[in-house]
Amino acid sequence: MRPIDAIVEELKILPPERLEEAAAYIHRLRQASHAERLEALRATAGALTHAEADDWAKAIDDCERIDESGW
Repeated sequence: MRPIDAIVEELKILPPERLEEAAAYIHRLRQASHAERLEALRATAGALTHAEADDWAKAIDDCERIDESGW
């Protein structure tokens, strides 16, 4: 059984007040995750110069191309 399925089964048998607590907890987890992502973005923003960012973007573009002769 997948973890999500096990969680749903357990939620189904909770009394309504406990279900509200579970929903609030899940909501807090989502908010914390969102806040952590924003903080990571803020912490790394401006870490690259424009030239470094351009080089990085070019390298990503090069990786996305398929060299058919390489097959």
